Amino acid sequence: MWRRIANVFAVLFVCFGMKVFAGQACDGGADGAEYIKWMSFDVPLDVLKQAYRYDVESQDTDYPLDFVQLIAYVAAKNWGNFEGRGESESMDEAVERVRNGELMYEITKEIKLYEHYLVAYSAVLGGFVGEYELLEMGERKYGLKVFSPMAKGFGFTHSNDFGNPRSYGYSRPHLGHDLFGATGAPIIAVEGGVVEALGWNQYGGWRIGIRSHCGKRYYYYAHLMKDTPYAEGLALGGEVAAGDVIGYLGSTGYSRRENVSNIKSPHLHFGLQIIFDESQKDGKNQIWIDTYSIVRFLGVNRMEVEGASGGEYRRVLGVDCAPME
Repeated sequence: MWRRIANVFAVLFVCFGMKVFAGQACDGGADGAEYIKWMSFDVPLDVLKQAYRYDVESQDTDYPLDFVQLIAYVAAKNWGNFEGRGESESMDEAVERVRNGELMYEITKEIKLYEHYLVAYSAVLGGFVGEYELLEMGERKYGLKVFSPMAKGFGFTHSNDFGNPRSYGYSRPHLGHDLFGATGAPIIAVEGGVVEALGWNQYGGWRIGIRSHCGKRYYYYAHLMKDTPYAEGLALGGEVAAGDVIGYLGSTGYSRRENVSNIKSPHLHFGLQIIFDESQKDGKNQIWIDTYSIVRFLGVNRMEVEGASGGEYRRVLGVDCAPME
């Protein structure tokens, strides 16, 4: 109940105080551009799966649907509240109207906040679904173009721990999602991008930061394995492809001294920062989102790996995923 009330007040704040909160009416950065300064991501798994199913099943019809647009429509129709019972009905309603020949522009032009949610959720999920090619077969397919951060065949456990307190160094909320598994399990690049951070951090231990090609997503993989945290060839400034093995799960961190395993249980800290303006990357307006439902959603698409020389792993499936827009 309290969370529902809080959602309503937050949405009212968006409507009447956009300059402070978010949306396309925010103050701009140094170049005067407008950008979102704050957002949360609480889209549940069933909504992600429903929108994905509608998108994929509609591609060979006269009225193809869009994964992100459907989720934004549901959010706008329910004032950002995903705790009610109207999500499925709202999406079904939009789908039926598109199938009857209406355009999403026509359906949404009078719906308050639709554009806000479309911009916000496009930054999080844009390009996750689309056409890709299986290189070995020369076959083009349509579906998920991104992967679970955990390789196929390697078990893990997780729970919704975003925002939980952390105390090492200073008191702070947990701005990521922990996936517990066996030391040495291969870690997978969720999507392609450029390696922006590599090396030791006293909080995250051996870690990797990868910026998506679109520039709006920064993936943070931390607490990697002692001694051999990274996949061979991984380098600062280098590019990785969606599904590549980038490192190995471990328990490093919580130490100013490098290569120390001070984390009690081996796990991957998986974080996702959303960037609408470059000033947010390392500035005071950083946006880190809860990825629990995203990790569960991506669980259907885990990259198969095989052992290589020197104890390394490499991906098995060759998939050509174009950089996301």
